[in-house]
Amino acid sequence: MIKCPNCQHQELPGALFCSECGARLVAADTLTSPLEKESTPYIDSGELVNGEPFLSPAGTPVKIRETIITLKLMDANRVIHLSGRSEYSLGRVAKGQPILPDFDLTEFDAYQKGVSRLHAAIKVGVQRIVIMDLRSANGTRVNGQKILPNVDYPLKHGDIIALGKLKFQFLLNLD
Repeated sequence: MIKCPNCQHQELPGALFCSECGARLVAADTLTSPLEKESTPYIDSGELVNGEPFLSPAGTPVKIRETIITLKLMDANRVIHLSGRSEYSLGRVAKGQPILPDFDLTEFDAYQKGVSRLHAAIKVGVQRIVIMDLRSANGTRVNGQKILPNVDYPLKHGDIIALGKLKFQFLLNLD
């Protein structure tokens, strides 16, 4: 268990923020800096992970050494690599904001393009990768379809994600 330094509430290992008071449980620089590429254990075709086979976007068991998610910014030649974690929050940082997103999109004119401070979350599961809108002001769209807040929406390689008017292409690399 992790003890919140602010209110002393006990949180499960891996928690980033206190569920009672919202205080950050890890250093800010680990939340907003790009993550380094980390290897995950080798998984043989058909091998069980958490009791289930790892499946490709097509639904077939695959051999993977590492899953790397890339978000390619559509209006610029920039990419964000997501690797080594099971959940990532996307948004922008504003002065006095107590909870920071894992990836700060401010440098991409996020405010002007309608990106909320905590806009969306991408979750990496054993068999699928999903995006969830975090009740953003301007919504999240996948391939032009607005998704409901707080509902997991499955992603597949090549999908176009729009956070407000900021667009990314979701690319999945199974090595």
